[in-house]
Amino acid sequence: MAVDKRRGLRGGSPVEWGPRVLLLLLLLGGCSGRIHRLALTGEKRADIQLNNFGFYTNGSLEVELSLLRLGTQEAQEKASQVGFSLSRIRSGSVHSYSTRNPHECPLQKNSSSFLVVFLINFKDLQVQVKKYGEQKELFISPGLLPEVPSKPGLPKPEPTDIPKVDSGESRVPPVNKDKEKPGPKASSQGASALQVPSGKDKEMVLGLNHFNDSYNFSFHVVIGSRAEEGQYSLNFHNCYNSIPGQERPFDLTVMIREKNPEGFLSAAEIPLFKLYLIMSVCFLAAGISWVSLLCRNTYSVFKIHWLMAALAFTKSVSLLFHSINYYFINSQGHPIEGLAVMHYITHLLKGALLFITIALIGSGWAFVKYVLSDKEKKIFGIVIPLQVLANVAYIVIESREEGASDYGLWKEILFLVDLICCGAILFPVVWSIRHLQDASGTDGKVAVNLAKLKLFRHYYIMVICYIYFTRILAILLRVAVPFQWQWLYQLLVESSTLAFFVLTGYKFQPAGDNPYLQLPQEDEEDVQMEQVMTDSGFREGLSKVNKTASGREQL
Repeated sequence: MAVDKRRGLRGGSPVEWGPRVLLLLLLLGGCSGRIHRLALTGEKRADIQLNNFGFYTNGSLEVELSLLRLGTQEAQEKASQVGFSLSRIRSGSVHSYSTRNPHECPLQKNSSSFLVVFLINFKDLQVQVKKYGEQKELFISPGLLPEVPSKPGLPKPEPTDIPKVDSGESRVPPVNKDKEKPGPKASSQGASALQVPSGKDKEMVLGLNHFNDSYNFSFHVVIGSRAEEGQYSLNFHNCYNSIPGQERPFDLTVMIREKNPEGFLSAAEIPLFKLYLIMSVCFLAAGISWVSLLCRNTYSVFKIHWLMAALAFTKSVSLLFHSINYYFINSQGHPIEGLAVMHYITHLLKGALLFITIALIGSGWAFVKYVLSDKEKKIFGIVIPLQVLANVAYIVIESREEGASDYGLWKEILFLVDLICCGAILFPVVWSIRHLQDASGTDGKVAVNLAKLKLFRHYYIMVICYIYFTRILAILLRVAVPFQWQWLYQLLVESSTLAFFVLTGYKFQPAGDNPYLQLPQEDEEDVQMEQVMTDSGFREGLSKVNKTASGREQL
């Protein structure tokens, strides 16, 4: 399990969740961004997906395995059954090892696809690097890239030959020039030099260090040309645990630093800073326009109109903090802790307000009736806690590493809970449509009810389209487009959300000729009494009273 594993929310009433959610936000606010540090103790998984990243030309991947501790039996095995794999994957997809043959080890299987394998040989204290596929300008070297000193006066690191790419020139993979001269300590633990066997340009050997029953080594990879650009997946494999029932725990501590020429963001995330900033301004403008409309038509403004305004402003603030987070991740490799917490808080409020507002509008509250039915109250009792759970799952996913043992579980929880919420908010709209259908020819307001019925059907279609564009079509787009265009997924989601907000405001704007707002002419007490009159139990009691009165008249 992961060292930094947290147990989330357990039990308690919704009132008690507030302090726990706030505490969780403070604990998870300082996520590591694109400089990943993962520590696992007692881990038994055979395959661990560490990270996915989209690299441009001259992008770099640095991996430092600072601690790997296995059992005595595994360490004495000569066959390499433990190591890393670096593969280029198709956009929007991830490797799955759940369906493979448990007796097959991904490290030992030859492949014709783009794949690099790092086989750890504990007996000979070396790491064998094997390349498969066309990788003419994918440069692998031992050690980490030198860091630029953050304070003046610090000694500058020794320069390292980092391959640069010029169009039209062919390159030869770099050969180690004894830059890392092992001292007494390094010589006793295993050399860190890179050796290229003669006649084999696709196999090399890295040194493996051994100290106190643990092993460590480091390497970096540089994307040398446009042919090697793409979405890469880094995985760790321990094939000794491939057979069910024979898993043995091991400890792993690894640091991963990924970087593109423009910063620490993946290729698909580079435009997100500007995208979220622009969308934040758009939602702010929509909120200001909506408030000005409410101020001009105060005679027909309801509480839900102000709730819609609060939703627009909360969405704008959430996108603003999201944009700022991406700016600092791109420049520093990690977000600012306080700003990250503010983003999580506003994201939680935005999610809750969104589904509550959609459900209230769909139920016709304040537009068609003033009192919610028991069924509608149950829907709110389901949607609100589920939204809190969905937002907690989102925060955990954003704050934890992909290789954490509970990362996949929280991701499945987020998908399932979000799907349930999307289905639950449709029920109030359907019930309102049925209510208007039943009342269209019975209360003497046929034209008004038919107009409301038509618009509620339009709103139902709007909600369906919103769910389809943001949940289904966006995922299909993410799978179809190349890795550098993955940001179109977020563009579709945010633009669909903005269009849904604008259309909902247009349908429910406070105007005298709006059919939604023509029904509430009576006092609130009369409407509540009318709601009670529709109850089946009250009708039965009234029929019994009428029968008793008619019997007395006959006597």
